[in-house]
Amino acid sequence: MQLPLESVPNVSEGRDPAVIDAIAAVLGSNAKLLDVHTDADHNRSVFTLVGEEQQLIDALLAGIACAREQIDLRTHIGAHPRIGATDVVPIVPLRPGDMDRARAAALELAGRIGDELQLPVFLYGALAPERGPAFFRRGGPEELQRRIDAGEVAPDFGPSRLDPSAGGVIVGARRPLIAFNVNLLGANDGAAKEIARVIRERDGGFPGVRALGLHLPQAGHAQVSMNVEDWEASALHEIVAAIELEAAARGVEVAGAELVGLMPAGAAAAAAGGALRIDGLDASRLLELRLLED
Repeated sequence: MQLPLESVPNVSEGRDPAVIDAIAAVLGSNAKLLDVHTDADHNRSVFTLVGEEQQLIDALLAGIACAREQIDLRTHIGAHPRIGATDVVPIVPLRPGDMDRARAAALELAGRIGDELQLPVFLYGALAPERGPAFFRRGGPEELQRRIDAGEVAPDFGPSRLDPSAGGVIVGARRPLIAFNVNLLGANDGAAKEIARVIRERDGGFPGVRALGLHLPQAGHAQVSMNVEDWEASALHEIVAAIELEAAARGVEVAGAELVGLMPAGAAAAAAGGALRIDGLDASRLLELRLLED
């Protein structure tokens, strides 16, 4: 049985319910919308949807057009880095063998965004393995435009100038990841950034983990915001335990964690197995998933 593809578009609006609802309605009119996660401090919403290739492409194209009409980056303030009203759009295969389908769908979507919406598109992930979203976000839209003008970076599709209000769009294909945040009480953003440096792969931490330390003024705490890109190599419960140790060393308290969007069942089983000390607990031991296979 062929599974649908997943997409998790990240939109630069987390405070205006009317805008978020409008984008959700457009996305859900063409594909199946499974989840909407919003955060006012990040000023960002993450939508999770699934569908067959053309359903997904049509839904995403319409959602990106809606975001372009509703969001103006010139007045946008938020903790999360971004370069576009619709900042990043990954296409995700639910099975490893479907990565070719995801790549083809992402390329078609990228071309249509450039041609039909006239927005610059930058490829990442399986379409440009040497680049991740952070490569384009560094310094924000103004710095990205300077790099384009200097010939350091070029859009893969669409015009060479970012849209004044909507910016550009980062499009790619990637394997499932877990967007996961740990909240810290009694920490400023300096402590959160120090902990993020210890945790993330780039600075010698957990494999496949990207992490930022952020201050969230509306929530009233700091946060280690993470993308766990290889949950099989880096178990969530081990990451949380390491953050707790680093926080305690700085006189900071872990005040809970937050899942952004959805996560693979295998990652939840691994974390539960670690917490319960059950050896070999994985998705194959989950009753409902076994029933779905039969």
